[in-house]
Amino acid sequence: MKRNNGAAPGSPGDAIYIALTRGAVALMVLLGVGIVLSLTLNAWPSIRETGARFLVSAAWNPVTHDYGALSSISGTIASTLIAMVIAVPLSLVIAFFLVELAHPLVARPVSYAVELLAAIPSIIYGMWGLFVFAPFMADHVQPALGQILGFLPLFSGPPMGIGVLTSGIILSLMVLPFITAVMRDVFSMVPGVVKEAAFGMGSTTLETAWKVTVQYGFSGLVGAVFLGLGRAVGETMAVTFVIGNAHRLSPSLFAPGNTIASTLANEFTEASEPLYLSALIELGLVLFVMTLIIQVLAQLWIDRARKKAGGGL
Repeated sequence: MKRNNGAAPGSPGDAIYIALTRGAVALMVLLGVGIVLSLTLNAWPSIRETGARFLVSAAWNPVTHDYGALSSISGTIASTLIAMVIAVPLSLVIAFFLVELAHPLVARPVSYAVELLAAIPSIIYGMWGLFVFAPFMADHVQPALGQILGFLPLFSGPPMGIGVLTSGIILSLMVLPFITAVMRDVFSMVPGVVKEAAFGMGSTTLETAWKVTVQYGFSGLVGAVFLGLGRAVGETMAVTFVIGNAHRLSPSLFAPGNTIASTLANEFTEASEPLYLSALIELGLVLFVMTLIIQVLAQLWIDRARKKAGGGL
């Protein structure tokens, strides 16, 4: 059968459908280009004033017009890494339990409960984190970590409750349902005959899970991780409530810090000076570029997985 290859459709309905789909694609491309151009144009005064120093300076003083993104970038990376270190193993274990171990009468309501976590607004996470979880961290978790691991710079300092560690844990709870849902679907799509063959060769449940289920769907699992990573990088309100919002670099995870998103949420309405506003928009441009890099890496991984001959999902 000959492919159309862009030839004229055979009916007016086809023509309308093709025009709508092409228009939707063009609109998405134009929106992306428009966002980049808008951010770049509005951030240009700051880019021209600070140059590359903006990315390596931790200073942030609107009074002296001294702006740097390093503290915000480091806080974004630190809180995101903490979230992923906690959420990825938990998501893997929960997804494996739901697919391989749990009875359907248990797996179904647990799956619903996990998905319900994804529907909770981020500001609710932030309020719960500030009024419930932060005091718990200050009274129990941070003092215990300080006694056991206080010799490390990461766990030194007074236990204030709020800080980078608390924001990272809150973020992990927020991205966990997204990663878990994708991993659960990946495990569900692994052919049963593959697992049965592993059991038939004498593999235990753990060996089958690690050497068959995980290996077969590895590319899908990585995609789930990238999905959670993109969600964590741009989270705003929950982090703003519990991170402390301090423009400073500190080796301690107990110390208050800030992220790019929390800085924008806190200071955008107060930016009356043109250069101040431009610096904040440049922060937004940096966050956009970070998110774009994550998405590109995820797409490259997916493309690579599709090209692998006979390779899993």
